[in-house]
Amino acid sequence: MALLLAWDGLGAGGVAREAHGLYAHWYGTLAQGAFPSGDPLWQYPPGAGPVLLAPGLLLPWLTYFQAFVAFTLATDALVTYALARGGREPRGAWLWVAGLPLLLHIPLARYDVQVTALAVLALLALGRSPRVAGGFAALGALVKVWPALTLLGTPRGRTTKEAWTAALASAAALLLTLTLVFESPFSFLRGQTGRGVQIESPGGTALMIARRFGWPGAVRYQYGAFEFVGPYVELVAAAALGLTVAAFGVLLWWRTRARAWSEATPYDAALCAVLMFTVTSRVISPQYLVWLLGLAAVCLTSRYTTQRPVALLIVAAAALSSLAYPVLYEDVVAGTWTGCAVTGARNALLLGGAFVSFRSLWRGTKK
Repeated sequence: MALLLAWDGLGAGGVAREAHGLYAHWYGTLAQGAFPSGDPLWQYPPGAGPVLLAPGLLLPWLTYFQAFVAFTLATDALVTYALARGGREPRGAWLWVAGLPLLLHIPLARYDVQVTALAVLALLALGRSPRVAGGFAALGALVKVWPALTLLGTPRGRTTKEAWTAALASAAALLLTLTLVFESPFSFLRGQTGRGVQIESPGGTALMIARRFGWPGAVRYQYGAFEFVGPYVELVAAAALGLTVAAFGVLLWWRTRARAWSEATPYDAALCAVLMFTVTSRVISPQYLVWLLGLAAVCLTSRYTTQRPVALLIVAAAALSSLAYPVLYEDVVAGTWTGCAVTGARNALLLGGAFVSFRSLWRGTKK
């Protein structure tokens, strides 16, 4: 992965561009005590600031890019150690070690490994200390929102109360600190309002195929991604948002109806929730697979998990995802039949994984 990143010429190339340029630029702004409020590409919660600052502060003798990669590799090692020592089964650590390279060098050039580490630590800590788990979940949520879903499957009663109380307290304390230390901590909210339908999302796949049959839309680079513009795009985006709301409702319905909890239920619920929110999103970036691999690895640390088939589907989706970007990304942007096939197959695996995941979760907790 590191060699591929150093070369950075596979397929479309430019995978390291974000860490080389964008992250380094944001580091310079953050180091001066302000969030990049005037940058439309800044679309992340305020907790992302300390994560992007950390490489330059901890390893000042390196270039920012070198420090970022080193920091990511160290975080990867931490996740591996936590999976190997925190679970009863070794399969979880092996899935992480063998599955992450399927995404080629993308994980080393994005900060999603760090976010996934917080989610993994939250889940693995839940059985020992719900308060610690809540703290990690809150930190992850303030970095990239989705780790809040790690608390969806906490057992009812004291564990849920302690975990959520700790999460809310930790989030409030960190937000207060960031508000006092940095300027414009909530500027990221403006960056989310104009997002469209990314070409790699399920909705984007539908529009990509429609374009092959005469739909007059086009692809435009905006908000840091290639998105569709043209007739019905807003309708597809609204439908994706509606499906996300529906997914949230289904998960709440499961939560109220579930009766049997095992040690793996919080793990399984977290994977199911993130899968459902991923496949209903109008944006799917290749690094999203890092999240799913991490959560699937946590599930496999328990012999009681219901998500083994889902983990295999995620591994296959990760392999196809690296074909979609960067290997065949020019075909994806151009909307060729090859691009349609690769993104369609990847998204079909994720959609199938979400269905199998929820069905297995429901069957495992309905007794």
